[in-house]
Amino acid sequence: MDTFACNEELLINITPQETRLAVVENGMLQELHIERKSNRGLVGNIYQAKVSRVVPSMQAAFVDIGLEKAAFLHVSDLVITEEHSTIPTARYSDYPDISKLLYQDKQMVVQVMKDPLGSKGARLTAHITLPSRYLVLLPDSNHVGVSQRIDDVEERSRLIDLVEPLAKNMNVGFIVRTAAESVNEEALLRDARFLERLWNKVKKRKDYAKTGGVLYEDLDLATRAIRDLVHDGIEKIRIDSRENYKRLKEFVDNLVPEASKKLEYYTGERPLFDLYNMEEEIHKALDRTVELKSGGHIVIDQTEAMTTIDVNTGAFVGNKNQEETIFKTNLEAAAALARQLRLRNLGGIIIVDFIDMQEEEHKRQVLRILEKAIAKDQAKSHISNVSSLGLVQMSRQRTRESLEHVLCEPCSMCQGRGSVKTAQTICYEVFREVLRAARAYEARQIMVLASQNVVDRLLDEEADNVVELEEFINKTISFQVESLYFQEQYDVVPV
Repeated sequence: MDTFACNEELLINITPQETRLAVVENGMLQELHIERKSNRGLVGNIYQAKVSRVVPSMQAAFVDIGLEKAAFLHVSDLVITEEHSTIPTARYSDYPDISKLLYQDKQMVVQVMKDPLGSKGARLTAHITLPSRYLVLLPDSNHVGVSQRIDDVEERSRLIDLVEPLAKNMNVGFIVRTAAESVNEEALLRDARFLERLWNKVKKRKDYAKTGGVLYEDLDLATRAIRDLVHDGIEKIRIDSRENYKRLKEFVDNLVPEASKKLEYYTGERPLFDLYNMEEEIHKALDRTVELKSGGHIVIDQTEAMTTIDVNTGAFVGNKNQEETIFKTNLEAAAALARQLRLRNLGGIIIVDFIDMQEEEHKRQVLRILEKAIAKDQAKSHISNVSSLGLVQMSRQRTRESLEHVLCEPCSMCQGRGSVKTAQTICYEVFREVLRAARAYEARQIMVLASQNVVDRLLDEEADNVVELEEFINKTISFQVESLYFQEQYDVVPV
């Protein structure tokens, strides 16, 4: 399957408070990444760490990397030396006793694999990796591998022949990334030297770092997206911040020169996300129910243990028999739920309850459509066959919080049964609405009517941002508490 057959764009909306990045395919939002200045993700960061507690019964250890919660390190994520190696097999029971490898207060270098999620601490690995545009450096290995997404045998062989001498000279390993397909030797050499310099910096910092010290911090969201998400199918990369456009232009020219012509500074009057109707799509992505064009719908319920997806025919009755109606609804639902998994960033165990189908061929076709749609997703997934109960079990790699967990919080009105957007999220929505009002109306002042929690935050934690916004629009912003407004409700009124 040609993953790059559709037209894709990256939209990057940057404000002082947060960066939002949308992956758009044929005008439709497929992925949304959000990074807030006050709460940047930790995945990819490398720390000087100290073992807090070894738990032999779990074959794991809790590790101090300077966070409030201790991070988790499993024996399978340790670098096993020849002295202790009795494997390597995939079975956890074959790993050596972790108490022979780690002890309390042991100092070590670790990398974050997964951000803290809910009540769980960060997940760590001792297998350090440093990514660049075309290569991933493996400092503790001499292995050279090629991304499975490059399926041309001759191309895989060519890349290995080019990279193996580099790895041998540097005494390290490399993974060749998908973006390296068809690139020349010079580009690979440039990437390898860049990663070698980067790793040398990390080693120097290790010599004087204390527990919890950051030895390497991954790139910010916008720069990381250009490094990891740009491919031949990306037609445009639009960014609405002049300052960050200049910064990214320099990064692109140095590391991803082939994408230089695709990078654009958006100067339109309408906000970038409004131009593509992204705000409405984001709101829809927080709903439980997703309507299908046929009249059917899917219902998505996210819990800490798993995500369940229920498919219903709804108002769709079809033109033929009931089996045909069910089959068409399931086909449409399979494509729709694959998009929703990416958009909502749902991970872990996922159970899909398709409408019961009698014909085996229909079941196979629905699974093929699901697998084809999932193939576009960069997160690793595994899909099982339809069970005897008519359920499809699947798993999807989870490295960061879901969209709902980023934008929402448990609802105090319903005692945690649902969720509402946080006061911080509403404040940022208010800022965007104030910008729209300032551009659309000739008014001296903008009045914001909102709930007590939102106004309190605007006048306290967000006060500096309010001042910056007033200076930017050259208008005064005033606030009024509306006691009957719930947290998500607000009005912006030009005065």
